[in-house]
Amino acid sequence: MLRRKNPSTSPIVVAHRQRTMPQWMGVILLSALSITATANEPLPGDMIQDLNRLQSQLASQPSGSADPDVLSRIITHARAQSERLSGGNRADQWASALYHQLAASALVRQGDPLAAADELASARQRPSVPDSQLRRWLRDEASLRRAAGERDRAITLYEQWLSESSGSDRYADTAWQLVRLLAEEERWEQAMEWLAPLLEQGELTADQQTLTNVVLRNTGDNAQALSWLLDGLNADSDPDAWRQAAGLAQQAGQIGVAAAVWEAAWQLGKFSTPEERRTLIELHMAGGTPARAAEHLEAALGAGTLPRDEATLRLRATAWQQAKDVDKALEAWRELATLTDSASDWRQYGQLAYGWGEDRQAEAALTQAANLGDAQAEQWLAYFE
Repeated sequence: MLRRKNPSTSPIVVAHRQRTMPQWMGVILLSALSITATANEPLPGDMIQDLNRLQSQLASQPSGSADPDVLSRIITHARAQSERLSGGNRADQWASALYHQLAASALVRQGDPLAAADELASARQRPSVPDSQLRRWLRDEASLRRAAGERDRAITLYEQWLSESSGSDRYADTAWQLVRLLAEEERWEQAMEWLAPLLEQGELTADQQTLTNVVLRNTGDNAQALSWLLDGLNADSDPDAWRQAAGLAQQAGQIGVAAAVWEAAWQLGKFSTPEERRTLIELHMAGGTPARAAEHLEAALGAGTLPRDEATLRLRATAWQQAKDVDKALEAWRELATLTDSASDWRQYGQLAYGWGEDRQAEAALTQAANLGDAQAEQWLAYFE
């Protein structure tokens, strides 16, 4: 049967925990010139030239193979300038913030997201910074703190950004990032609070669908999670999506649904191994469709994909018996008893035959059981005298 996976180690969560440096490098590599154009405080020409010079030096460094000496010089100069200007007028404060930003960009290139985040935190403290820029740095700092492993701080910053940016075109993407981060931290109820309004916005991507199911499942709403999963399944869904839906149906106590999901996946060719067929058979048995389980057993035995051993033959006999198909059930029990030559199996076969009015088969089977020393079979044979 299916086993419940630890949601914190589901594929979608693990994949985002294993992000590599190139995926977040450059997240805050901004243009100093474009920023000065939107500043509330005009900067002197020499200061703009210095900012542009540093920006050009940084931009000239190849991604992933920047010269560490060049980066170190940029960082040292930018930090010195930001410190020197930190106590000046509003224009100096704005320039100080830009130097912090440049230092942060270079630190990202160095692979130091925590130090870069600290630079952005300092930049956000300077006056004269436009609100739009403050929010941009806030979001970038959150991403960097997440990359640096400061997850609690990243969550706080993401929440702050979302509370200040309801009309932003990046609101939904950032909210999904927050939900994912909360799920990685297994803060399920908090994740659900941010997820709920996102679900009202319409169709989800495959990744968002999986994340939604993880959160819903861990907040105890298995029925809703299952509904989302089933709505998203189609012929293009990958095997893991079908497997996840069947597993969630099991957890919700809807074994019949689990069997139907697994059956559909089998018919679509998503599952094909003997182990997957055995799971399908077990689900049909548990879900109240034993005839379908028996049909799969017959097909697997005929194809030689399941062994014709005692366990398989016993499962087939039980399936046909539960399906109340008299002829096939008695044939299956006869083959099982012949294989095991067990007194109890011969007696079981005889009792079923007797109950279904097949007296000739019943007497023969019970006689065989009695010859093997079964006392109960001898008592049953009295009915034929």
